[in-house]
Amino acid sequence: MNFRPPEKWRSSLKIGTCSWKYDSWKGLVYESGKSYRPQDYLADYAKKLDSVEVDQWFWSLFPGAARLPEPRDVRLYAESVPDDFVFTIKAPNALTLTHFYAKREGANPASAGAPNPYFLDLGLLEKFLDRLAPLKKKLGPIMFQFEYLNKKKMPSREAFFEAFGAFIQKAPSGFSWAVETRNPNYLTPDFFAFLEAQGLGFVYLDGYYMPPIGTVFETHKPRTAAFNVIRLHGGDRADIEKETGEVWNAVVAPKSAGLKAAAEIVKHNLRHRIKTYVNINNHYEGSAPLTIERFLETLESPSGNGPDFDLRAENKFPAQGIGAPSPPKDGSPGQKIAELQFPSPDSSAIIPRSNDEFDASALKGVSGRTRRILPEKTPGPGKSKSGGRKSGDSLSAEPVHRKKP
Repeated sequence: MNFRPPEKWRSSLKIGTCSWKYDSWKGLVYESGKSYRPQDYLADYAKKLDSVEVDQWFWSLFPGAARLPEPRDVRLYAESVPDDFVFTIKAPNALTLTHFYAKREGANPASAGAPNPYFLDLGLLEKFLDRLAPLKKKLGPIMFQFEYLNKKKMPSREAFFEAFGAFIQKAPSGFSWAVETRNPNYLTPDFFAFLEAQGLGFVYLDGYYMPPIGTVFETHKPRTAAFNVIRLHGGDRADIEKETGEVWNAVVAPKSAGLKAAAEIVKHNLRHRIKTYVNINNHYEGSAPLTIERFLETLESPSGNGPDFDLRAENKFPAQGIGAPSPPKDGSPGQKIAELQFPSPDSSAIIPRSNDEFDASALKGVSGRTRRILPEKTPGPGKSKSGGRKSGDSLSAEPVHRKKP
């Protein structure tokens, strides 16, 4: 199977998955009979796709230090892919969290809700970029992901504009920056005007308490930079993990409306010479590679977005901002997060700090392949349409997603 866009789209569209080391992608992305070491996956992935999202370096706050990418990981990634391959990367959450998460379970409860002294720290950003140097020619957007940012953490949008504007104006040149907000109340004309004034790409996010991307598109038609990003993450992580058994080789929760909205955004961007990066998570429908296949079929279909199709039809929410439910008031993820312990700080640890939360639940991937697409279904009363976190891809921090013993 080949998941690259057709030739006519390749100059304006890069599409890939969020993370890549999944044994259950054998027969889809990877060879069925091959035994893979952690360092083997990316080279085979790059034979089928030409882009991937890296979020392992987002998880940068741990006991005693803020962690930077391991140089060996960065070199390996650079050497594993061809020259036309693109990495979209989430910036460290050491830069984007105003406070440590309020829910501290297990180790270091004293850090719960404490202010983050390295919020928007330019020195940390520069050190991070230095570590990415081997990837420089293969870098796509670097995404700053901001949590809900309630008024305790950020008094107003204007305060955010002032703080982040001052930070990004001093950031090194030659990089593409993008912003993802997880507060629907930020999705206002002044927010998009701010992004445009700073030359920042906008990140559409499907999931995490945010309104449907079709609603955001129809309301604002964001054209803030020469590119934007679409991240398809989906609803409740626990529900889909239970349904799939964490075997990510089947579409179990189809989201056709979301795919059609994404296709419409890509087509709109093409008309306006805006490049689109589409990053798809296993948790969106059950199998990121198969969702890519469905998305490309939608993009190519002449009836994929007929004039009567309502891009806002899926996952409509009560009015708030432009329509989404409120996350937990303390700004925490809203799920039980398992702690992942790391070794003592080494050359990658640069600044003493408390630890951040990491989702270890996604480390339990299993193998097998049963390609199927189940009928679409509407979440029942009380079901969350937003989820928690996903794990990253670090050779040092994350085991391969293999079958449980």
